[in-house]
Amino acid sequence: MLRARLYARRVKRLAIVTAVSILAGAAAAAFAWMSNVAMAAHERLYAWNGPLMLILMPVGFGLAAWLTLRFAPESSGSGIPQVIAAAEQRWKGRWGGQRVTLKTAIWKVVLALGLYIFGASIGREGPTVQVAAGIVRSLTRGLKGGPGRRALILAGGAAGVAAAFNTPIAGVVFAVEELAKGFEKQTHATVIMVVVIAGFTSYALQGDYAYFGVSTGKDTLLAAWLLSPVIGLSGGIFGGVFAKAIAYLMGPESNPFSRWRRAHPVLFATLCGVVAAAVALGSGGLTFGAGYDEAKSLLRDHPGRGMTFALWKFVANLAAAVCGAPGGLFSPSLAAGAGLGAAFARIGLPIAGRDAVVLGMASYLSGVVQAPLTSAVILMEMTREPGLVGPLMLASLVARWGSSLLMDEPLYHALSHAWRYEPQHEHATGT
Repeated sequence: MLRARLYARRVKRLAIVTAVSILAGAAAAAFAWMSNVAMAAHERLYAWNGPLMLILMPVGFGLAAWLTLRFAPESSGSGIPQVIAAAEQRWKGRWGGQRVTLKTAIWKVVLALGLYIFGASIGREGPTVQVAAGIVRSLTRGLKGGPGRRALILAGGAAGVAAAFNTPIAGVVFAVEELAKGFEKQTHATVIMVVVIAGFTSYALQGDYAYFGVSTGKDTLLAAWLLSPVIGLSGGIFGGVFAKAIAYLMGPESNPFSRWRRAHPVLFATLCGVVAAAVALGSGGLTFGAGYDEAKSLLRDHPGRGMTFALWKFVANLAAAVCGAPGGLFSPSLAAGAGLGAAFARIGLPIAGRDAVVLGMASYLSGVVQAPLTSAVILMEMTREPGLVGPLMLASLVARWGSSLLMDEPLYHALSHAWRYEPQHEHATGT
C-alpha cells in the first residue's frame, strides 16, 4: 500500500513537471512571436515617421527604466544573473523571492516588448531564461520529493535557452556550463582543447570525413580550421571589451559612473536612449531590434557593412543593456559577431563568407559570456554546419581565453553578485 502511494506521488509529480515544462515552452514561443510582432510594429512606425521615432527613443528608454524600478526591479537586464543568484543562494524575504516569479516574468515580457517597439537593440533569449525559470519554479513550488528548488530553477533556465534558440542540446550545455558552473573553467577548457586537437588531427589525416561516408566536399574547410584562432581571438577581445563595459557600469563594484547611474537611473536610461538613437541614425536604421535580419543577410553572403555594422551594433546593444530595463545580449551579440566575421571574409582571406560569419558569431558571443561550449553548440544547431564543429569549438575556446584577459569572471556571474541577498543592496539592479 505504501509503495503504491509513493508510486502515485511520483507519477503526479512527473505529470506536474511535464505540464509546467510544456507551459514554459509555450510561453517562450509566445514571447518569440510577440517580439517579432513588436519589431515589425517598430519598422512600420519608423517607415511612417522616422524622425519622430528617433526622438521618442530616449523617452521609451527612460519610461521603461522608470517602470522597471517602480514595479519590477528584479526584471531588469537579461535576467540570467538573477537566475544564477536564485539558484545558488537560499531565498530570504522579498528580495530572494522575486528573482524568478510569475510577476517578474510578466513584467519582463511586457517591458521588453515595449523596448522593441521603441527600437532598442536587445535580445529576447536572456529574458526568456528568466521567464522560463520563473514559470517552472513558481508552478512547482510545494512539490514533495523529486528535484529540489535549485534543480528546477536551473532546468527552467536551460529550457529558456533551448526554446528561445530552438537548440535543445545548447540548453543542456548552457545549464552545465553557465548556470550551474558544473565544470571548472580549467576543466571544460581542457575538454575543448583535447577535442579540437584530436578533431583537427583526424581532419588532417582523413579530410572532411563523416562516419557513414557522407562528405560536404567544401574546399574552404581547411581555411576555416586555420583562421578560426584568428577570428576567435578578435571576437574574444571585441566581446571582452563589451562585457567589461557592462560590468563597469552595471556590476556591484562601486565607481563614479555606477554611482551616478544609481543616483539618476531614469536620466541615465534616457541618455542611453539618446546614444541608441544617434547610432541608429548613423547606421541608417541597421541597429534597431535584435539584429536577426542583418545576421541572416550576412550569412547568405548578401552585401553588408561588415565591421562597420559590428561597431554600430556594439554601441547600440551596450546602450540598451545598461539602461536598467529588461533586455538580453544573445541576439545582438550574434549580429555583431556576424559583422565581425563578414569583415574577415571581405579582406581577401581564403575562407567562405558564410563560414567566416558563423565563426565570428560564435567567437563574439563566447567573448561576451565566456561560455565556449554553449556558443559553439548554439551556432552548430542554428546553422546546421556539421563540418564547422571543430573550427567553431576552437574559435570559441580562443575567444574565451581572449576575453578572460579583460574579464577575470564571466559576465553573468560577475553581475549575479548584485542579485544575491544583502539587505543594504536591495535596490541594486543588474543586466
